[in-house]
Amino acid sequence: MTSITSTAGRWWGAVRRSRWTRRSLVGAMVALVSVTGAVIGTMLFAHADVAVGPFRAEMSISPSILGGTEVDLPPLGSLHLDSHDGPIHLKVNLAALDQNRTEALIDDPAAISSAGENAVDDVRDGVIRLGVRTLGIAVLSALVLSALIFRNVRRVAVAGVTALVVTGGSLGLAAGTLRPDSIAEPRYEGLLVNAPAVVGDARRIADNYGRYSEQLQQIVSNVSRLYTTVSTLPVYEPEANTTRILHVSDLHLSPQAYGLIRTVVQTFEIDAVIDTGDLVDWGSTAETGYASSIPSVGVPYIWVRGNHDSASIQTAVARQRNAVVLDNEITTVDGLTIAGIGDPEFTPDKSETPAAADADDPSQSPLLRAGGQLADTIRAAGKPVDIALVHDPAMAPPLSGVVPLVLAGHKHQREVSLLPEPAPAPSASPSPAPSGNGAQAPLATRLMVEGSTGGAGLRGLEKEEPTPLSLSVLYFDENRQLKAYDDIQLGGTGQSNVEMQRNVVGAEPEATPTPSTSASPG
Repeated sequence: MTSITSTAGRWWGAVRRSRWTRRSLVGAMVALVSVTGAVIGTMLFAHADVAVGPFRAEMSISPSILGGTEVDLPPLGSLHLDSHDGPIHLKVNLAALDQNRTEALIDDPAAISSAGENAVDDVRDGVIRLGVRTLGIAVLSALVLSALIFRNVRRVAVAGVTALVVTGGSLGLAAGTLRPDSIAEPRYEGLLVNAPAVVGDARRIADNYGRYSEQLQQIVSNVSRLYTTVSTLPVYEPEANTTRILHVSDLHLSPQAYGLIRTVVQTFEIDAVIDTGDLVDWGSTAETGYASSIPSVGVPYIWVRGNHDSASIQTAVARQRNAVVLDNEITTVDGLTIAGIGDPEFTPDKSETPAAADADDPSQSPLLRAGGQLADTIRAAGKPVDIALVHDPAMAPPLSGVVPLVLAGHKHQREVSLLPEPAPAPSASPSPAPSGNGAQAPLATRLMVEGSTGGAGLRGLEKEEPTPLSLSVLYFDENRQLKAYDDIQLGGTGQSNVEMQRNVVGAEPEATPTPSTSASPG
C-alpha cells in the first residue's frame, strides 16, 4: 500500500513538473485573461451612435447566453426580438433625435421620403460598424489586460489572437443564425404591455411613436420661428421685469411633451412651468419613471395631481429637484403666490369623473368640496394669492372672487372664461349700500383651461383626427397681474401645423357672467 502511494505521488509530481502541464496551465490562464478582457471591453465600450433618418439611435453589444435584440422606446417600454442565437445581445435605444439631421430633412422635402426608404440600410450599416468596433475593442482590451498581467510579448500576442477568434466567432454565430422575421413576433415590456387596451395593436403604437418623434423637431422649429415673428408685433411688448409662466396640462405619457416644453422654456425665456395634472395614464408604478424628465426643463415646475395620477406618481414628482407639488398648499415662485390642490378622485379608466355630473350640488361633489378647501386655505393665508391651480374645471367655482386667476386642465380642450360671481350670503336684513368712495368692485376671477400638452398621449391616437398639442405662455407684470397670454397649438400625429395667438387682457371687453348660485362649501 505504501509502495502504491509513493508511486502515485512520484507520478503526480512528474506530471506537475512536465513541460506540457505548465504549458497547458499557462494557456488556460492566457485564455481566461483574454476572454475576461474582451468581455470587459465589450461591456464598457461596445456601443455607437447610428443615424437612422432623424433618429440618433444608440446601439450597444453585450455578452449574453440567449442572444436576441432589445429595442427601447422610452417612455413606452421596450420590444424584445428573438433575432439571433449566440453569446451576444444587441440593444437599440431610439429615444433621441438629431437636431441637425432633422432640420436638414425639413429643409429638403425629398430627403424626408428617402430617409424612410434608407432606414433599413442605415440600421444594417450601423450594426456592421458596431460589430467591427466590438471586434477591435475586444482584441485591444485583451491585449491591454494580458500585458498588465503577463508582461510577456508572446503571451500577449496569444491573448490577442484568442480574443479575435472568440469575438469573431460570436459575431459570426449571430450573423449565421439571424432571423429577420422575428420582428413580426416581438415581446413587449413596460407600458407597451397595456397599450392594446388603450389603442389596440402595439405595433401601431410603435409606428405612431416614430411619427411623433419624426415631426417633433419640425414642430419645435416652427414654434421658434413663429415666436420670432409674433414677438415683433406692437400688440404687447413684455417688459424686462415681466414674469413668464408656461401652463401645460394632461401630458399623458406623451413621448415628445418634455422636448417641446424644454424648447418653449428656452425660446420664450420662461421663469416657471405650471402643470395642472394628468402626467400619466394609469397611475401605475411602472409610469413613475416618466417624472424623471421634469428636471430637464431647467426651471421650477409647479404641479397638482390629476384624476389619472396616483399617490405614487405624486411621490415621484415630489422627488424631482425642481418640482413643487401643491396639495391644498401655497407657494411663491418668482414673486407670484400660487395655491393648488390635487384632484380628489383617482379614475384612470374613465374619461370623465363621475362627480362632474353633480358639480351643481356641493354636498354631493368631491370636486367642489376640494375647491372649497383650497378657497378656505387661501382665505386663511392672510395674503393675496395670484394663481390657484386645480385639475378639473369643476373644482373652480368656489374660487370665484377669491383669486384673480384659476388654471385647470382635464378637458383636453382650451377654454378661457370669467367665473360667475359668487352669490351673496343671505342675511336677515338687507345691508346698506356702501358709499361711492368706499365701494370696492368684486374680484373678477378668470378661468383658463389648458388643452392637452401631450396630445392626449396614446389616447390621442384613437380618433381619426389627432388631438392637438396645447400650451400657453402667461405674462405677469411687476404688480403680479396677468397682462397677456400666448396660446400655442400644434398639430397632432401626422400633422405639422402650428398656430399661435397672442391675447392681451383687457384689449377687448369680456362678457360679465351671471352670479353663481353655488357657494363655497364649508
